[in-house]
Amino acid sequence: MADLTLDTARKILDGALAKVIEMKFKPMVITVLDARGCVKATIAQDGTSLMRGEVAHGKAYGALAMGLGSRALFKRAEEQPFFIDAVNTMARGALIPVPGGVLIHDASGSLLGAIGISGDTSDNDEIAAVAGIEAAGLKASTG
Repeated sequence: MADLTLDTARKILDGALAKVIEMKFKPMVITVLDARGCVKATIAQDGTSLMRGEVAHGKAYGALAMGLGSRALFKRAEEQPFFIDAVNTMARGALIPVPGGVLIHDASGSLLGAIGISGDTSDNDEIAAVAGIEAAGLKASTG
């Protein structure tokens, strides 16, 4: 398993934050997890609401736990709500199955971790997440 370094996690955060500012999105919380699911880095912009950190973490954690971007989990929740509910129960409510959780891969396709973003619409959260990953020269997987 390849490692996600702190330096790389910070590049991902910086790239995502730059996209948030460029697009004038609402204040965001951005969390990067390594492949083990441990927090590598997180930031909260001024003005974020109280639960945004937990939501950002849940998007990234759900993507890692299921091996799918949270957009794919959202689709699966629409198609198989009982399955996603059962998985989320097993995960003690830690999954947030809406867009904004994106898997991070290196050039060879090895899983490095996931990013979760919360603060604007789920689609805008995902746009910023993908931009952060790409700014670090890595590959994003939303599905």
